[in-house]
Amino acid sequence: MATKVYIVYYSMYGHVEKLAEEIKKGAASVEGVEAKLWQVPETLSEEVLGKMSAPPKSDVPVITPNDLEEADGFVFGFPTRFGMMSAQFKAFLDATGGLWRTQQLAGKPAGIFYSTGSQGGGQETTALTAITQLVHHGMIFVPIGYTFGAGMFELEQVKGGSPYGAGTYAGDGSRMPSELELAQAFHQGKYIAGITKKLKAAA
Repeated sequence: MATKVYIVYYSMYGHVEKLAEEIKKGAASVEGVEAKLWQVPETLSEEVLGKMSAPPKSDVPVITPNDLEEADGFVFGFPTRFGMMSAQFKAFLDATGGLWRTQQLAGKPAGIFYSTGSQGGGQETTALTAITQLVHHGMIFVPIGYTFGAGMFELEQVKGGSPYGAGTYAGDGSRMPSELELAQAFHQGKYIAGITKKLKAAA
């Protein structure tokens, strides 16, 4: 039976979605793993999104809290808002009270990825503050550490991400993830999928 890894994200301008797509490829590269992309529901109106010049959403399916039960592992992604996850993703997690009450997600591994506007914009705090959500559900946080190797020490070019997980810098919105950032995202997907597969086999 396949190991299911869900990549669940919120993306307003496409930066997080680009990382999510690579994470899915990485997870799917592990034999016996079925990776699936999900978006969390939007909380802003079309009018507000229009004023923010947000592009239309992709056709990736919108997740409900109960869908989480089917997965063996997760990678959660979101843009930062003042050093923390966006309100849209927090609203989705706030709706998972039923799963929390029965601890349906306890023991399942989960990673985190993110996008910030600048180098001091929350590449570490966004993930760090998100860990509390995993803790209350009893999930196992899986950081990538320095398993990405030399790419973790790149200083010649701008690179998002940290030992907490893959990341990118959006700047004013015009900068999309670099090849190195996408490679780190692929690595994260493959790494977490491998751990999820091992945990499922040991259960």
